[in-house]
Amino acid sequence: MHKTIATLTFAALALGSLSATADIVVIVNPKNAAASLTAEQVSAIYLGSTTTFPSGGAATLADQPESAGIRNDFYQKATGRSSAQAKATWARITFTGKGTPPKELKSDADVKAFVAGDPNAIGYIDSSAVDGSVKVALKL
Repeated sequence: MHKTIATLTFAALALGSLSATADIVVIVNPKNAAASLTAEQVSAIYLGSTTTFPSGGAATLADQPESAGIRNDFYQKATGRSSAQAKATWARITFTGKGTPPKELKSDADVKAFVAGDPNAIGYIDSSAVDGSVKVALKL
């Protein structure tokens, strides 16, 4: 009996760790001219170095909640910084009046809906949440 419980516990932990390492994709509206983005371009957009897509349109940024594991994973992979470091960068940018931080949304579904509804929007979600309403611009 104890072996069965231990095996089930191990299996549950293994499945949990698989979801924690899922692929993150940067998404844009299908009407956006940015067919693909590089990690450097995404980093510049999400750290406030630029406010436009390479195609020239102004970017409207969507973010995941601070409590979501995907948020820190995204910032580490896309910018090389932690979520807290990116937040500090945005605090400085906002204080000087040089930009507006990404809009924090509640979930992958909310980010996807936001991006699907705004031709200038960019966001990031788990790759398993992608559908035809958005276009993948970068896989991290």
